[in-house]
Amino acid sequence: MKKFILLAVILACFSAFGQDIVQVHENYGTVSLNGEWQFSRDCVTWETVTVPHDWAISGPFDKKWDLQVTAIKENGEEHATEHSGRSGALPWIGKGYYRRTFSVPAGTKHAELVFDGAMADPHVYVNGKLAGHWAYGYNAFTVNISDYIHRDGSENVLQVDLENLEESNRWYPGAGIYRPVKLVYSSSNTYLKLWGLAVSTVSINDDDALIDIQHQLKQWPADEHYWLNIIVRDDKGNTVASAKTPADGMGHFHEKLLVPHPKAWSPESPTLYEITTTLYPSTGNRSLDEQSSKFGIRTVSVSREHGFQLNGVSRKFKGVCLHHDLGPLGAAVNKTALIRQIRLLKEMGADAIRTSHNMPSTWQMEVCDSMGMMVMAESFDSWLDPKVKNGYNRLWNEWWQRDVTNLIENHRNHPSIVMWSMGNEIPEQWKPEGAQRLKQLVQLCHTLDPTRPVTVGMNHPDGALNCGFSQAMDVPGYNYRLGLYDETYPKLVQGFLLGSETASTVSSRGHYAFPDNPEANKMRPDGQCSGYDMEYCWWSNLPDDDWAMQEDRPWTIGEFVWTGFDYLGEPTPYDDYWPSRSSYFGILDLAGLPKDRYWLYRSHWNTQQHTIHLLPHWTWPGREGQVTPVYCYTDYPSAELFINGKSQGRITKDPSTRLDRYRLRWREVKYEPGELRVVVYDAQGKPAGEKVMRTAGKPHHLVLEADRSTIHADGNDLSFVTVSLVDKSGTLCPDASNQLEFSVKGAGTYKAACNGDATSLEAFTQPSMKLFHGQLVVVVQSGNKKGAATLTVRDRKTGLKQSVNITVE
Repeated sequence: MKKFILLAVILACFSAFGQDIVQVHENYGTVSLNGEWQFSRDCVTWETVTVPHDWAISGPFDKKWDLQVTAIKENGEEHATEHSGRSGALPWIGKGYYRRTFSVPAGTKHAELVFDGAMADPHVYVNGKLAGHWAYGYNAFTVNISDYIHRDGSENVLQVDLENLEESNRWYPGAGIYRPVKLVYSSSNTYLKLWGLAVSTVSINDDDALIDIQHQLKQWPADEHYWLNIIVRDDKGNTVASAKTPADGMGHFHEKLLVPHPKAWSPESPTLYEITTTLYPSTGNRSLDEQSSKFGIRTVSVSREHGFQLNGVSRKFKGVCLHHDLGPLGAAVNKTALIRQIRLLKEMGADAIRTSHNMPSTWQMEVCDSMGMMVMAESFDSWLDPKVKNGYNRLWNEWWQRDVTNLIENHRNHPSIVMWSMGNEIPEQWKPEGAQRLKQLVQLCHTLDPTRPVTVGMNHPDGALNCGFSQAMDVPGYNYRLGLYDETYPKLVQGFLLGSETASTVSSRGHYAFPDNPEANKMRPDGQCSGYDMEYCWWSNLPDDDWAMQEDRPWTIGEFVWTGFDYLGEPTPYDDYWPSRSSYFGILDLAGLPKDRYWLYRSHWNTQQHTIHLLPHWTWPGREGQVTPVYCYTDYPSAELFINGKSQGRITKDPSTRLDRYRLRWREVKYEPGELRVVVYDAQGKPAGEKVMRTAGKPHHLVLEADRSTIHADGNDLSFVTVSLVDKSGTLCPDASNQLEFSVKGAGTYKAACNGDATSLEAFTQPSMKLFHGQLVVVVQSGNKKGAATLTVRDRKTGLKQSVNITVE
C-alpha cells in the first residue's frame, strides 16, 4: 500500500505542472516536457506556444530575412548576386526564449534533461543558473541538472535561450525548440547512462540470431557491485531471451544472447523487438534504474564482391534525400507528418532516405524503424572550411567529436540506420588535411559503432581520390558526376560506389512549358519549372541517366535522389529571383502532393504495383492544333495513345536511347479538346490496363479528401486534406488559382495550408490561400477531447463551399 501511495503522489506532482508521463516508477521515471511553454523574442512580451515549436514558420515571408549576397560555389557561380530565398525568407534569425516550470519527486538525486534538438546554440537555465549548453542546433543533447533542482518536490523554473546567426545555413533551418524535450530522474546517485545501451546483431540464420548487448553505469561507489537484468521481447510481447549480467570494474555490462527463430528487420518486413534493462544492486531487490529500447535483428555489410548487403542479401538503394522541414509545419517535428512522408515514399517504391545534411530527429528514426525505411544518417554540411559565413566551421574544432558521439550513441539502436554519413560536399575533400579529418571521423564512428559503414557525399571525386579522401571512407559516395563514374571507379579501393546524391531534376507540380526539350538551368518570368521532367541544373541530370548507370554498372550500389519532397529555401534555379522561397527539386511538392516525377519513379521502383500515368493535363484553351507532347509513365513496355478515339500510334520503350528507355513519349501530338486515353501492353503484347484524361469544363465544385478520417484526441495528431477544384464531371481544373478560405469547428483546429507554389508569399498559418494548379492541402490538428472536427473550405470568388468531417477519438 505504501508503494502505491508514493506512486500516486508522484503522478499528482507531475500532473500539477503539466508534465506528460512517459514512464514512472517509485525510484525513477521519464516525463515529457512537450506541450505548453512560454515563448518570447525579447524576454518582455510572452506568449503560450506548444513545443515542438518553430517560431519563424508563421512568417511573414520577406526577402530581407537572411538576404545573402554571395556567389554560391556549389552552384558554379563566379560572381556575387542577391540570394533572397536561399534560407527560406522567413524570420528565423535572432534570439528566442522559452520558459516553463517542472517538478521532480522529493528525494530525487539525479535528473537530466534530454533535448532532441533546439535551433540554435541553446543555453539551458534551471532556477536561474546556467546548467548546460550545446552549440549545434541539429543535434540531440543532454543536460545534467542534478545540482540545480529543488529536491523537495517544489516547482523548478526551466529557461532555454536560443540564438540563430545570419548566413549560418544554406536552407531553412527553423527556429526554436523544434524537437521533443523530456526529463529523466532517479532517486539514486547510481544510474544507467543515457544512450549507454548498444544492441547489435552478430549473426542471424533461420534457427537463431546472436545479439550483442552493452550498457554502462554512471557514478557508482567503488565498493559496491551491480547487475543488469536483461529481457528481450518479440513483436507480440513474448519474452524470447533474458540474462542477469554483473558489471565489470569499469561499470560496463556486456552480454550476448541467442534469440530463437528470429524475424529479420528489412524494409519489406520491419519487425521490431524490445529490450528492457533494469539495474539492481548486488544486495536487495530494489531496482535503481530501467531503460527500454526498440531494436531490430539485422546485419549490414559492404564489399567489392557483393556491394551493399542487408541480412546477407545484395540490394541497391532506391533512396531519396530529405531536408528536415515539414513544409507548412516548418521545422517543428510532428510524428504524423513524418509517417505521411514515409508512407508516400514507400508507395512510390523508395526503400531508403538520407537525412541531408544534418542529424535526424529521434521520432523520424522511430518511424523509419516501424515502417521499414533504411536510413543514411548524415551529420554535417561542412567541417572547418566554410560554405557560409557562420556555418559549422565556427564549431568544428571544439565540437565535432561531441557531435558525432551524440549522433551515434543516440541513434545506434535504430535498425533503419544502415550507414553514417560524415558530411556533404565538404570543401576540403580534395586537400590532404580533409583526408586526415575524415580518417579521424571514421575512426570515431567505428569506435562507437563497429557495425555500420561510413560514407561522405563527394562532388569532386577525382580530387578526393588524388589526396586520399575517398580511400578513407567505407562507402565512396558520389554526388552527381555521372561522367566520372567509369573514369574513377577503377581507382576506388572499395570496388563499388554509391550515388549519394543524384538527379536534381526540377519541376513545378501541374506546370508545363513548351517545347519539352532537356535543358539545364532553365528560368522563366513566372518563376516555375516544367512538369515534363526535362529540366535540371548544370551540375546534375535526369532520373533516366541515373537509372541507366545503376542498371548497366554492377559495381554501383544504388542512389539517393535530390530530393523526396520540396523544402523551404534553396530555390534553384531561381536563386536570385524574387519571390521564390522554396525548392523545385522534390519528387513531391512542399504540400506533399505528387508531381508527375513521382509516377516516373514509381514506374521504375515499385515492383509490387503497376503504374499508368499520363501527362500533361488535357485542358489547353488556345493551343488547339499546336504540338502538345504526351508522356506515359508506366512499368509496362509499350502503349498506344488515343485522342477522341483516334490512334496516335503504339510505341515501345527503347533501351538504346537516353529518354525513351524508361518513358513512353508521343512528341508530335496536336492538342484538341476532349478525351486522352492510353492503353498499355504487357511483355506478351496483351492489353494490360488503360488511363483516361479529359479536358476540364468550368469549375463546378470543391472536392475534399482527408488522408485520415479518424485521428487521435491527443492535441498533436493531424489530418492532411487535399482540396481540389473540379468541373461537373469531377475533372480537375488544372489552372485554377482561386482564393480559398478555411475554418475548422468542433474537436480540432486549423493548423496550416500549403499549395506547393514556390513563389507564393501567403503565410501557411493564415486560414486563406490560393489554389496552385487547382489544388492545395489543408492541415487539421486534433484537440484533446473526443468528437468531430469539421473543416469547411469556401471559394472567395465563386462562393463554392465544401466540408469534411474528421473523427477525433
